[in-house]
Amino acid sequence: MSTVRRFTQLDVFTAEPLKGNPLAVVHDAQGLSDAQMAAFARWTNLSETTFLLPPTQAGADYRVRIFTPDRELPFAGHPTLGTAALLAELRMPIVNGERDAIIALEEQIGSVRVGVRLRAGNAAYAEFDAPKSSSELEELKQPEIIAAALGLIPAELSFENHRPVVLRNSTVFAYVPVANLEAIAKARVTSSHWPAAFSDRGVEGVYLYTRQCVRAHASFHARMFAPDMGVPEDPATGSAAVGFARVIHAYDGLPDGMHKRFIEQGLELGRPSTINLSILLHRGEIDVVRIGGSVVRVAQGTLMA
Repeated sequence: MSTVRRFTQLDVFTAEPLKGNPLAVVHDAQGLSDAQMAAFARWTNLSETTFLLPPTQAGADYRVRIFTPDRELPFAGHPTLGTAALLAELRMPIVNGERDAIIALEEQIGSVRVGVRLRAGNAAYAEFDAPKSSSELEELKQPEIIAAALGLIPAELSFENHRPVVLRNSTVFAYVPVANLEAIAKARVTSSHWPAAFSDRGVEGVYLYTRQCVRAHASFHARMFAPDMGVPEDPATGSAAVGFARVIHAYDGLPDGMHKRFIEQGLELGRPSTINLSILLHRGEIDVVRIGGSVVRVAQGTLMA
């Protein structure tokens, strides 16, 4: 007989339902096979789906497995925030109008501690300090090929001193600066040129960004394409924003101290999102990268498996 398992759908990087980046969280996933998890993630057809399991590491509250419609990921931003916010709401009811919690998630990349702020009448807010990385930026050459893969022309692939680069962390992202909002709005995946520009170089996701923004509070406007992971376009990408901190520091030359940047994403999809990126520098080096955003619950259901 099949087992009935609950799942919850949330929107992450937004305080309003039906905006931001949707996420499905499957409760009590123990007993599901890898194939069943992958099949359910394909069925949801969301950028990511997470599965909650008993922890195997001391100090962790839950073990979390993260799937795109195409593969399992060792780490991702919006699933980490959304899953932690949901667990905090379920485990720690609001008392006297507020509650703060720390949720420790065991992911393939290691333990990630997420701070969650709960306030009556408001969306949950979650943030985490990203795992440290020693990866270096690599120049992404051949702008003609890159531009063709994105439906743009080479002159649209830069602004100021910013140039395309690759950062190889748990997910390999290319960071491509785009001249303005007009250019980034017309960008698209051109399948015939995509392998030569990105797939053959090991790039899994392509993060386009420009300093021109739609909303007054935003610092950068971004889009992210990941067709090789089964995600044609992602409404908000926390893991890419982690690496983007290195790009900002490399090209903008940030001084020591804390720097906050607000990234707008998902507007072209009708899923406006805001990623809060904080970068702490010490002695000219990045010491902490923090990703934060609001989370709202939008739906509940049952999985028969």
